[in-house]
Amino acid sequence: MKLWNKENTNTSQLVESFTVGRDKDFDILLAEYDVLGSLAHTRMLESVGLLSKDELNVIDKELNNILHQIRHSQFTIDKDSEDIHSQIELMLTERIGEAGKKIHSGRSRNDQIAVDIKLYLRAEILKVKEEVNEFFDLLIAQSETYKDRLLPGYTHLQIAMPSSFGLWFGAYAESLVDDMELLAAAFQVANKNPLGSGAGYGSSFPLNRTMTTELLHFASLNYNAVYAQMTRGKTEKTISFALSSIASTLSKLSMDACLYINQNFGFISFPNELTTGSSIMPHKKNPDVFELIRAKCNRIQSIPNELTILINNLPSGYHRDLQLTKEILFPAIEELKACLQMAQLMLSNIIIKDNLLDDERYKYIFSVEAVNELVNKGISFRDAYRQVGNQIEKGEFNFDYKKQLHHTHEGSIGNLCNDKIEAQMSKVLKKFQ
Repeated sequence: MKLWNKENTNTSQLVESFTVGRDKDFDILLAEYDVLGSLAHTRMLESVGLLSKDELNVIDKELNNILHQIRHSQFTIDKDSEDIHSQIELMLTERIGEAGKKIHSGRSRNDQIAVDIKLYLRAEILKVKEEVNEFFDLLIAQSETYKDRLLPGYTHLQIAMPSSFGLWFGAYAESLVDDMELLAAAFQVANKNPLGSGAGYGSSFPLNRTMTTELLHFASLNYNAVYAQMTRGKTEKTISFALSSIASTLSKLSMDACLYINQNFGFISFPNELTTGSSIMPHKKNPDVFELIRAKCNRIQSIPNELTILINNLPSGYHRDLQLTKEILFPAIEELKACLQMAQLMLSNIIIKDNLLDDERYKYIFSVEAVNELVNKGISFRDAYRQVGNQIEKGEFNFDYKKQLHHTHEGSIGNLCNDKIEAQMSKVLKKFQ
């Protein structure tokens, strides 16, 4: 059924197939939110006299029955229904008769899909937030557990200065704080109600948009009817930037893990059941999980650009191009949640090698410590630098790196400030309320 069908109007099957595309696959994800939007809209229609109390009661009861079906995986979109809106209106009309035909008063599919997507994305942002928060907690816990395990630090992929696993885990925890700042901003954009904007130019019915905003627990409205439609695509793009930022953190962490598990580094390992093997090399333990997290997250980082190209040259008003935002963004959300879950599984089972810096190859990693020791004895930094540099060039450098490292400033090996990072995350989480 098409909501726009008129008598003696037939659409080419080829055109219909092309225009619907994969839309029904993603409309299933919106089914619950389409019903919730209709429940709010019909209550508002009754309040302004466009439905009777009896009609509302019948509609409300049956919409809740449909909602129950959806939440218990007993719902499908018929092949003859164009989209989720058509399916629900058809089911409602078949079950309760004429009252079902009234639920579209004061509403267009344009604002209907806009509110469905915002409700869906708002819910998904909160799920991503929970996954990130759980992973953050793990990183902080691992940072504290392994804060005394030293790790070579690198610049230009050359041995640089001593680091620690406490510093390494904590770095990615703090990175997630900034990622969550972006996600919180995206949540605010998604948490505004476009319902009541109609096809993009409002309605002559006396709609109460504040009422539907409150019923759907939005923080505010998209007030301007034209802009409410312009948020299609813009909302998805804004969210994609936040997802991309989280993906960037996961991708970099995964690259580190792939390096560190390599035999030439040998810093970490994982239980056999979390790695994969080779068909011809019996010694192999491949970090496939991290390689796929890296690949999937790199692909997620392309989503903002893909959405930008899709919507960039569109004028105001609704355009069918916007249908494609669903198939670009929705799978990326699922991929990111899966990546967060797998990263948590892997890092909760990480095995860290002890005494890494006892290896002779890392003796120059303490050259800066040697310079600083001379400075503490009153030698100028530049002279101390030359003195240690000359020792290294002559092969005479011999610094007792087993001495305790005296890194005390905020955010250093000896002062991780994980409590401060946790406080920052707690502050960001409040922005999602």
